[in-house]
Amino acid sequence: MNAPVLVLKDSLKRESGTKVHHGNIQASKAVADIIRTTLGPRSMLKMLLDAGGGIVVTNDGNAILRELDVAHPAAKSMIELSRTQDEEVGDGTTSVIVLAGEMLHVAEAFIEKSYHPTVICRAYNKALEDAIAVLDKIAMSIDVNDRATVLGLVKSCIGTKFTSQFGDLIADLAIDATTTVGVDLGQGLREVDIKKYIKVEKVPGGQLEDSKVLKGVMFNKDVVAPGKMKRKIVNPRIILLDCPLEYKKGENQTNAELVREEDWEVLLKLEEEYIENICVQILKFKPDLVITEKGLSDLACHYFSKAGVSAIRRLRKMDNNRIAKACGAVIVNRPDELQESDVGTGAGLFEVKKIGDDFFAFVVDCKEPKACTVLLRGPSKDLLNEVERNLQDAMSVSRNIIKNPKLVPGGGATELTVSATLKQKSATIEGIEKWPYEAAAIAFEAIPRTLAQNCGVNVIRTMTALQGKHANGENAWTGIDGNTGAIADMKESKIWDAYNVKAQTFKTAIEAACMLLRIDDIVSGIKKKQAPGAGPSKPTIETEGDADNEQILPD
Repeated sequence: MNAPVLVLKDSLKRESGTKVHHGNIQASKAVADIIRTTLGPRSMLKMLLDAGGGIVVTNDGNAILRELDVAHPAAKSMIELSRTQDEEVGDGTTSVIVLAGEMLHVAEAFIEKSYHPTVICRAYNKALEDAIAVLDKIAMSIDVNDRATVLGLVKSCIGTKFTSQFGDLIADLAIDATTTVGVDLGQGLREVDIKKYIKVEKVPGGQLEDSKVLKGVMFNKDVVAPGKMKRKIVNPRIILLDCPLEYKKGENQTNAELVREEDWEVLLKLEEEYIENICVQILKFKPDLVITEKGLSDLACHYFSKAGVSAIRRLRKMDNNRIAKACGAVIVNRPDELQESDVGTGAGLFEVKKIGDDFFAFVVDCKEPKACTVLLRGPSKDLLNEVERNLQDAMSVSRNIIKNPKLVPGGGATELTVSATLKQKSATIEGIEKWPYEAAAIAFEAIPRTLAQNCGVNVIRTMTALQGKHANGENAWTGIDGNTGAIADMKESKIWDAYNVKAQTFKTAIEAACMLLRIDDIVSGIKKKQAPGAGPSKPTIETEGDADNEQILPD
């Protein structure tokens, strides 16, 4: 008589785990549905209201999800995915969410049939390995030095963005900037540090076509004494400092009691001599421009202007590093340790210009700049912000190509090829993992399906036609032209994706789906307020009868 009761308790226990899975999957799907419409070149834009009352208009997946305020922990971890993707490869932020959402959606059926999550995860990981193997097989190597090919790739990667209407402009800027700051590490490796050495300076006004990559850097500063110091110097000798050119204040509070008036004069003279001494040490090297990150006193300003030297003070550390990279100078901490080799002579021109209401200093025409500034002009702040977001993506794509020069087809062709190959492979898999593996293969079709939806074509017809073309495994490059919704050869249409981006998208999406499937309970770490006077609650102890008996998997 006891057996039916045991089964009943077991099913109740299982039910609670299923509920958690169901909640997580629903939350993840909700996040994916928010940005599903922003995939592809014919995608919709989203208008976001931020906490400060400002607006952001964008179709960048990461930018949209950053502004979301969600309470569900599973939804939060989905949003983290797009941030990870953005930091790692800078592109594919929407695809990774759509794919992860779909992976969880197809897993729901198995959870309800009492498949154990670890079985589903095992099948998914197998599918991931095979998917990366397919990527390696269909990837095509390119020559990084062939500008036309690289330009085509960057253009097709940001063709889905808002700025694609401006032609080659953004792609050109991105390639110029990344090739400028690329550093050879030897053994054929190149390092491109976008965050450190490429500064994007947005100046409202002018036309977007006026944007350009400077052969050097610009920063929002003017010389200390505009009337006395030169604002234009050809082939300047530049000294960069990281120390104050003013009298040092005491580290701790000191009181000096002076009895005679002459002692006060002695004190003042000491201060003046100290500053004069520093200035003499700097002027020994005949600089034309002195830039410091700290303060610069009036007296030092007087000595410099008398010697015909221009000076700039209180510059940001990051800007100072960029100037050092651009003109070949070394940032010095103590003026008495200056050497000739620390002086930067690589710049061709120093100039201060007024753009709009602000003064900007330019250190340009550098011989071999290893840092640069991208100057963006445009009609409004909102437009400039969106252009900057698109430019960051374009620079990331360009960096990915320099690091790993391999292409895979875009327009959903890669996903369809992976899906078709995995479907064929699933026939050879024995045991219970066969079905989740096949489901993962079907989940990859979410990307081309979403592309077709966003083009406004008949989704079922298009998908059936595409699956038919890919089923025989011949047409690996057949996908959807995102602009027209027609089925096309991606090689001819020049719709490509970077290998790094695709591989990272697959890895992040599947690993995240596995992590969420493994969660069987959400435990709150927030203490609930007890009613006044209530003592500590008695802990409940699970008896043997409540214990979950071994879960039996269906054959």
